[in-house]
Amino acid sequence: MSRPSGSWLVIVGGGLAGAAAACMVARAGRQVTVLERDRAPQHKVCGEFISAEAQGYLHDLGIDLLALGARMIHTVGLILGERCVDVPLPFSGLSLSRKVLDDALLLRAAALGAVVRRGTAVRKIETRGRIRLQVANADPLSADALFLASGKHDLPGFRRTATRSTGFLVGFKNYYALNEAQRSAMDGRVELILLKHGYAGLQQIEGGWVNVCLLVEQDYFQAAGASWPRLLQHLLDESVHLKARLANARLMLDKPLAIARVPYGFLYRPEPADPSGLYRLGDQMAVIDSFTGDGMSIALHSAHAAASCYLAGGSAVEYHRRMVRDVAQQVRLAAILYRCCSAPAGRHALFLLCRLWPGLLRIAARQTR
Repeated sequence: MSRPSGSWLVIVGGGLAGAAAACMVARAGRQVTVLERDRAPQHKVCGEFISAEAQGYLHDLGIDLLALGARMIHTVGLILGERCVDVPLPFSGLSLSRKVLDDALLLRAAALGAVVRRGTAVRKIETRGRIRLQVANADPLSADALFLASGKHDLPGFRRTATRSTGFLVGFKNYYALNEAQRSAMDGRVELILLKHGYAGLQQIEGGWVNVCLLVEQDYFQAAGASWPRLLQHLLDESVHLKARLANARLMLDKPLAIARVPYGFLYRPEPADPSGLYRLGDQMAVIDSFTGDGMSIALHSAHAAASCYLAGGSAVEYHRRMVRDVAQQVRLAAILYRCCSAPAGRHALFLLCRLWPGLLRIAARQTR
Protein backbone atom coordinates (compact mmCIF):
# COMPACT_ATOMS: atom_id res chain seq x y z
CA MET A 1 0.00 0.00 0.00
CA SER A 2 1.32 3.45 -0.87
CA ARG A 3 1.89 6.10 1.78
CA PRO A 4 -0.90 8.61 2.43
CA SER A 5 -0.53 11.78 0.37
CA GLY A 6 -0.28 13.86 3.55
CA SER A 7 2.95 12.24 4.73
CA TRP A 8 5.94 14.55 4.75
CA LEU A 9 9.36 13.62 3.39
CA VAL A 10 12.55 15.61 4.04
CA ILE A 11 15.68 15.04 1.96
CA VAL A 12 19.01 16.10 3.44
CA GLY A 13 21.30 16.95 0.54
CA GLY A 14 20.48 18.37 -2.87
CA GLY A 15 23.18 16.59 -4.82
CA LEU A 16 22.67 13.93 -7.43
CA ALA A 17 20.84 11.36 -5.29
CA GLY A 18 18.82 13.80 -3.19
CA ALA A 19 17.66 15.97 -6.08
CA ALA A 20 16.77 12.96 -8.26
CA ALA A 21 14.72 11.41 -5.44
CA ALA A 22 12.95 14.74 -4.89
CA CYS A 23 12.00 14.83 -8.57
CA MET A 24 10.41 11.39 -8.37
CA VAL A 25 8.49 12.03 -5.15
CA ALA A 26 7.28 15.47 -6.23
CA ARG A 27 6.24 14.12 -9.64
CA ALA A 28 4.03 11.62 -7.80
CA GLY A 29 2.25 14.54 -6.14
CA ARG A 30 3.74 14.02 -2.65
CA GLN A 31 5.08 16.64 -0.26
CA VAL A 32 8.87 16.78 -0.13
CA THR A 33 11.37 19.32 1.14
CA VAL A 34 15.03 19.33 0.13
CA LEU A 35 17.60 20.85 2.49
CA GLU A 36 20.77 21.77 0.60
CA ARG A 37 23.68 23.19 2.59
CA ASP A 38 25.16 25.32 -0.24
CA ARG A 39 23.42 28.52 -1.27
CA ALA A 40 24.61 28.32 -4.88
CA PRO A 41 25.71 25.53 -7.23
CA GLN A 42 29.20 24.23 -6.45
CA HIS A 43 31.88 22.19 -8.17
CA LYS A 44 32.50 18.84 -6.46
CA VAL A 45 35.29 16.28 -6.31
CA CYS A 46 33.86 13.87 -8.87
CA GLY A 47 35.02 12.30 -12.13
CA GLU A 48 31.71 13.44 -13.69
CA PHE A 49 31.38 10.40 -15.96
CA ILE A 50 27.75 9.63 -16.81
CA SER A 51 27.26 6.00 -17.82
CA ALA A 52 24.42 4.64 -19.95
CA GLU A 53 22.53 3.59 -16.81
CA ALA A 54 22.84 7.07 -15.30
CA GLN A 55 21.71 8.65 -18.56
CA GLY A 56 18.56 6.53 -18.49
CA TYR A 57 17.60 7.70 -15.01
CA LEU A 58 18.25 11.35 -15.88
CA HIS A 59 16.29 11.15 -19.13
CA ASP A 60 13.33 9.71 -17.22
CA LEU A 61 13.44 12.75 -14.91
CA GLY A 62 13.31 15.13 -17.86
CA ILE A 63 16.98 16.17 -17.87
CA ASP A 64 18.36 16.86 -21.37
CA LEU A 65 22.09 16.29 -20.86
CA LEU A 66 23.16 17.33 -24.37
CA ALA A 67 21.20 20.56 -24.06
CA LEU A 68 23.15 21.25 -20.86
CA GLY A 69 26.40 20.89 -22.82
CA ALA A 70 27.41 17.30 -21.96
CA ARG A 71 30.29 15.86 -23.98
CA MET A 72 30.24 12.43 -25.60
CA ILE A 73 32.68 9.78 -24.32
CA HIS A 74 33.26 6.63 -26.40
CA THR A 75 36.82 5.53 -25.58
CA VAL A 76 38.78 4.75 -22.42
CA GLY A 77 42.55 5.08 -22.45
CA LEU A 78 44.60 3.19 -19.85
CA ILE A 79 48.06 4.72 -19.42
CA LEU A 80 51.11 3.34 -17.63
CA GLY A 81 54.32 5.29 -18.06
CA GLU A 82 54.67 6.05 -21.77
CA ARG A 83 52.41 3.17 -22.85
CA CYS A 84 48.72 3.48 -23.63
CA VAL A 85 45.89 1.05 -24.42
CA ASP A 86 42.75 2.49 -26.02
CA VAL A 87 39.51 0.52 -25.79
CA PRO A 88 36.02 1.45 -27.06
CA LEU A 89 33.48 1.64 -24.24
CA PRO A 90 30.62 -0.87 -24.34
CA PHE A 91 28.23 2.10 -24.27
CA SER A 92 28.30 5.82 -25.08
CA GLY A 93 29.13 7.82 -21.98
CA LEU A 94 28.63 11.50 -21.32
CA SER A 95 30.53 14.05 -19.25
CA LEU A 96 29.00 17.06 -17.51
CA SER A 97 30.11 19.04 -14.49
CA ARG A 98 28.31 18.32 -11.25
CA LYS A 99 27.83 22.05 -10.78
CA VAL A 100 25.61 22.17 -13.85
CA LEU A 101 23.96 18.77 -13.40
CA ASP A 102 23.08 19.11 -9.71
CA ASP A 103 21.63 22.56 -10.27
CA ALA A 104 19.53 21.32 -13.19
CA LEU A 105 18.14 18.51 -11.03
CA LEU A 106 17.26 20.85 -8.15
CA LEU A 107 15.54 23.25 -10.53
CA ARG A 108 13.63 20.32 -12.02
CA ALA A 109 12.58 19.15 -8.54
CA ALA A 110 11.29 22.63 -7.72
CA ALA A 111 9.42 22.80 -11.01
CA LEU A 112 7.73 19.49 -10.14
CA GLY A 113 6.57 20.87 -6.79
CA ALA A 114 9.34 20.10 -4.30
CA VAL A 115 10.27 22.72 -1.73
CA VAL A 116 14.00 23.41 -2.17
CA ARG A 117 15.77 25.26 0.66
CA ARG A 118 19.30 26.18 -0.33
CA GLY A 119 21.83 27.40 2.22
CA THR A 120 20.26 25.19 4.91
CA ALA A 121 22.66 23.07 6.94
CA VAL A 122 21.38 20.23 9.12
CA ARG A 123 23.18 20.01 12.48
CA LYS A 124 21.50 17.00 14.08
CA ILE A 125 18.96 14.30 13.35
CA GLU A 126 16.78 12.72 16.05
CA THR A 127 14.98 9.51 15.16
CA ARG A 128 13.00 8.72 18.32
CA GLY A 129 9.36 8.69 17.29
CA ARG A 130 8.82 11.21 14.52
CA ILE A 131 12.04 12.29 12.83
CA ARG A 132 13.26 15.73 13.93
CA LEU A 133 16.02 17.78 12.34
CA GLN A 134 18.00 20.55 14.00
CA VAL A 135 18.72 23.14 11.31
CA ALA A 136 21.23 25.98 11.47
CA ASN A 137 19.63 29.41 11.91
CA ALA A 138 16.08 28.05 11.62
CA ASP A 139 13.39 26.28 13.61
CA PRO A 140 13.58 22.48 13.90
CA LEU A 141 11.77 20.41 11.28
CA SER A 142 9.71 17.25 11.70
CA ALA A 143 9.23 14.56 9.08
CA ASP A 144 7.49 11.24 8.61
CA ALA A 145 10.43 9.99 6.58
CA LEU A 146 13.97 11.15 5.84
CA PHE A 147 16.25 10.53 2.87
CA LEU A 148 19.85 11.01 4.02
CA ALA A 149 21.64 12.08 0.83
CA SER A 150 24.39 14.29 2.20
CA GLY A 151 27.04 12.77 -0.05
CA LYS A 152 30.52 12.77 1.40
CA HIS A 153 29.40 14.89 4.38
CA ASP A 154 28.62 12.76 7.43
CA LEU A 155 26.26 13.94 10.15
CA PRO A 156 26.77 13.19 13.88
CA GLY A 157 25.47 9.73 14.70
CA PHE A 158 25.44 8.64 11.05
CA ARG A 159 29.12 8.38 10.19
CA ARG A 160 30.24 5.83 7.64
CA THR A 161 33.19 3.46 8.06
CA ALA A 162 35.03 1.62 5.32
CA THR A 163 34.51 -2.13 5.23
CA ARG A 164 38.11 -2.69 4.14
CA SER A 165 41.41 -0.88 4.47
CA THR A 166 42.27 1.38 1.54
CA GLY A 167 45.00 3.31 3.26
CA PHE A 168 44.60 7.02 3.72
CA LEU A 169 43.90 8.48 0.27
CA VAL A 170 43.66 12.14 -0.66
CA GLY A 171 41.68 13.32 -3.67
CA PHE A 172 42.20 16.49 -5.70
CA LYS A 173 40.36 17.97 -8.65
CA ASN A 174 40.80 20.94 -10.92
CA TYR A 175 39.75 21.99 -14.40
CA TYR A 176 42.18 22.89 -17.15
CA ALA A 177 41.87 24.63 -20.49
CA LEU A 178 44.31 22.60 -22.59
CA ASN A 179 46.22 23.82 -25.61
CA GLU A 180 44.45 23.17 -28.89
CA ALA A 181 46.34 19.99 -29.81
CA GLN A 182 45.80 18.36 -26.42
CA ARG A 183 42.16 19.45 -26.24
CA SER A 184 41.53 17.86 -29.63
CA ALA A 185 43.29 14.67 -28.52
CA MET A 186 40.93 14.42 -25.51
CA ASP A 187 37.76 14.61 -27.59
CA GLY A 188 35.50 11.65 -26.92
CA ARG A 189 37.74 9.89 -24.42
CA VAL A 190 38.31 9.35 -20.73
CA GLU A 191 41.85 8.56 -19.58
CA LEU A 192 43.03 6.65 -16.52
CA ILE A 193 46.70 7.19 -15.72
CA LEU A 194 48.16 4.58 -13.35
CA LEU A 195 50.70 6.18 -11.00
CA LYS A 196 53.07 4.73 -8.42
CA HIS A 197 51.08 6.15 -5.52
CA GLY A 198 47.60 6.52 -6.99
CA TYR A 199 45.98 7.39 -10.30
CA ALA A 200 44.67 10.30 -12.35
CA GLY A 201 41.49 10.56 -14.40
CA LEU A 202 40.96 13.02 -17.26
CA GLN A 203 37.94 13.85 -19.42
CA GLN A 204 36.31 16.86 -21.03
CA ILE A 205 33.22 18.58 -19.68
CA GLU A 206 31.00 21.27 -21.17
CA GLY A 207 32.86 24.18 -22.71
CA GLY A 208 35.89 22.03 -23.52
CA TRP A 209 37.49 22.22 -20.08
CA VAL A 210 39.19 19.03 -18.92
CA ASN A 211 38.40 17.58 -15.51
CA VAL A 212 41.60 16.31 -13.88
CA CYS A 213 40.99 14.17 -10.78
CA LEU A 214 43.86 12.75 -8.75
CA LEU A 215 43.79 10.19 -5.96
CA VAL A 216 47.07 9.66 -4.12
CA GLU A 217 48.29 8.10 -0.89
CA GLN A 218 48.44 10.48 2.04
CA ASP A 219 52.06 9.59 2.82
CA TYR A 220 53.05 10.57 -0.70
CA PHE A 221 51.22 13.87 -0.34
CA GLN A 222 52.97 14.50 2.98
CA ALA A 223 56.34 13.70 1.39
CA ALA A 224 55.58 16.47 -1.09
CA GLY A 225 55.31 18.86 1.84
CA ALA A 226 51.50 18.62 1.88
CA SER A 227 51.67 21.14 -0.97
CA TRP A 228 49.42 20.91 -4.01
CA PRO A 229 51.92 22.61 -6.42
CA ARG A 230 54.75 20.32 -5.27
CA LEU A 231 52.55 17.22 -5.48
CA LEU A 232 51.47 18.12 -8.99
CA GLN A 233 55.09 18.67 -10.02
CA HIS A 234 56.05 15.23 -8.67
CA LEU A 235 53.24 13.64 -10.69
CA LEU A 236 54.21 15.53 -13.84
CA ASP A 237 57.79 14.34 -13.41
CA GLU A 238 56.54 10.77 -13.04
CA SER A 239 54.02 10.73 -15.91
CA VAL A 240 55.17 11.82 -19.35
CA HIS A 241 51.60 11.50 -20.55
CA LEU A 242 50.13 13.77 -17.87
CA LYS A 243 52.91 16.29 -18.43
CA ALA A 244 52.13 16.42 -22.15
CA ARG A 245 48.40 16.81 -21.53
CA LEU A 246 48.87 19.74 -19.15
CA ALA A 247 51.63 21.51 -21.11
CA ASN A 248 50.78 25.24 -21.35
CA ALA A 249 47.31 24.56 -19.91
CA ARG A 250 45.42 27.18 -17.92
CA LEU A 251 44.05 26.38 -14.47
CA MET A 252 40.37 27.25 -14.32
CA LEU A 253 39.89 27.16 -10.54
CA ASP A 254 42.00 29.29 -8.20
CA LYS A 255 42.81 26.24 -6.09
CA PRO A 256 41.99 22.56 -6.43
CA LEU A 257 39.07 20.95 -4.69
CA ALA A 258 40.26 18.39 -2.15
CA ILE A 259 38.82 15.56 -0.09
CA ALA A 260 40.21 12.97 2.30
CA ARG A 261 39.12 9.92 4.28
CA VAL A 262 36.62 8.74 1.68
CA PRO A 263 35.39 5.33 2.92
CA TYR A 264 35.82 3.38 -0.32
CA GLY A 265 34.13 0.00 -0.04
CA PHE A 266 31.46 1.28 2.35
CA LEU A 267 28.12 -0.48 1.95
CA TYR A 268 25.38 0.19 4.45
CA ARG A 269 23.70 -2.93 5.74
CA PRO A 270 20.38 -2.57 7.60
CA GLU A 271 20.00 -3.53 11.24
CA PRO A 272 16.83 -4.43 13.17
CA ALA A 273 17.10 -1.29 15.29
CA ASP A 274 17.21 1.06 12.28
CA PRO A 275 14.54 3.79 12.19
CA SER A 276 11.81 2.66 9.80
CA GLY A 277 11.65 6.00 8.02
CA LEU A 278 15.35 6.78 7.45
CA TYR A 279 16.73 5.89 4.03
CA ARG A 280 20.39 6.29 3.03
CA LEU A 281 21.06 7.41 -0.56
CA GLY A 282 24.12 7.92 -2.75
CA ASP A 283 27.45 7.92 -0.93
CA GLN A 284 25.59 7.48 2.35
CA MET A 285 24.46 4.08 1.04
CA ALA A 286 27.50 2.83 -0.90
CA VAL A 287 30.91 4.18 -1.89
CA ILE A 288 32.46 2.44 -4.88
CA ASP A 289 36.11 2.97 -5.82
CA SER A 290 36.01 6.01 -8.04
CA PHE A 291 38.04 4.87 -11.05
CA THR A 292 35.25 2.50 -12.16
CA GLY A 293 33.13 5.49 -13.21
CA ASP A 294 29.95 4.10 -11.65
CA GLY A 295 29.51 6.35 -8.61
CA MET A 296 26.96 8.62 -10.29
CA SER A 297 24.99 5.64 -11.59
CA ILE A 298 24.79 4.10 -8.10
CA ALA A 299 23.66 7.43 -6.66
CA LEU A 300 20.85 7.70 -9.20
CA HIS A 301 19.91 4.04 -8.75
CA SER A 302 19.62 4.60 -5.00
CA ALA A 303 17.39 7.63 -5.62
CA HIS A 304 15.10 5.60 -7.87
CA ALA A 305 14.97 2.65 -5.45
CA ALA A 306 14.36 4.80 -2.37
CA ALA A 307 11.65 6.91 -4.00
CA SER A 308 9.93 3.82 -5.42
CA CYS A 309 9.99 2.07 -2.03
CA TYR A 310 8.75 5.17 -0.18
CA LEU A 311 5.90 5.81 -2.62
CA ALA A 312 4.83 2.16 -2.41
CA GLY A 313 4.72 2.31 1.40
CA GLY A 314 7.81 0.15 1.91
CA SER A 315 10.21 0.49 4.83
CA ALA A 316 13.77 1.73 4.86
CA VAL A 317 14.94 -1.78 5.79
CA GLU A 318 13.37 -3.17 2.62
CA TYR A 319 15.06 -0.48 0.57
CA HIS A 320 18.48 -1.02 2.16
CA ARG A 321 18.25 -4.77 1.60
CA ARG A 322 17.45 -4.20 -2.05
CA MET A 323 20.40 -1.87 -2.46
CA VAL A 324 22.77 -4.39 -0.88
CA ARG A 325 21.55 -7.01 -3.36
CA ASP A 326 21.86 -4.58 -6.27
CA VAL A 327 25.32 -3.11 -5.70
CA ALA A 328 27.34 -5.41 -3.39
CA GLN A 329 28.95 -7.26 -6.30
CA GLN A 330 29.94 -4.05 -8.09
CA VAL A 331 31.49 -2.60 -4.94
CA ARG A 332 33.39 -5.84 -4.30
CA LEU A 333 34.75 -6.10 -7.87
CA ALA A 334 35.78 -2.45 -7.85
CA ALA A 335 37.72 -3.11 -4.63
CA ILE A 336 39.55 -5.99 -6.32
CA LEU A 337 40.49 -3.72 -9.23
CA TYR A 338 41.74 -1.09 -6.79
CA ARG A 339 43.95 -3.62 -5.01
CA CYS A 340 45.38 -4.73 -8.35
CA CYS A 341 46.27 -1.15 -9.25
CA SER A 342 47.70 -0.21 -5.85
CA ALA A 343 50.79 -2.47 -6.12
CA PRO A 344 53.48 -2.14 -8.84
CA ALA A 345 53.18 -5.78 -9.91
CA GLY A 346 49.41 -5.48 -10.08
CA ARG A 347 49.52 -2.30 -12.18
CA HIS A 348 51.89 -3.87 -14.71
CA ALA A 349 49.92 -7.12 -14.82
CA LEU A 350 46.63 -5.30 -15.34
CA PHE A 351 48.12 -3.14 -18.09
CA LEU A 352 49.67 -6.15 -19.82
CA LEU A 353 46.39 -8.07 -19.69
CA CYS A 354 44.49 -5.11 -21.15
CA ARG A 355 47.11 -4.72 -23.85
CA LEU A 356 46.92 -8.40 -24.83
CA TRP A 357 43.14 -8.57 -24.36
CA PRO A 358 41.56 -5.10 -24.79
CA GLY A 359 38.13 -6.60 -24.21
CA LEU A 360 39.06 -7.00 -20.54
CA LEU A 361 38.38 -3.30 -19.93
CA ARG A 362 34.95 -3.62 -21.51
CA ILE A 363 34.19 -6.62 -19.30
CA ALA A 364 35.35 -4.69 -16.21
CA ALA A 365 33.14 -1.76 -17.23
CA ARG A 366 30.11 -4.05 -17.49
CA GLN A 367 30.76 -6.01 -14.31
CA THR A 368 31.17 -2.91 -12.11
CA ARG A 369 27.71 -1.62 -13.11
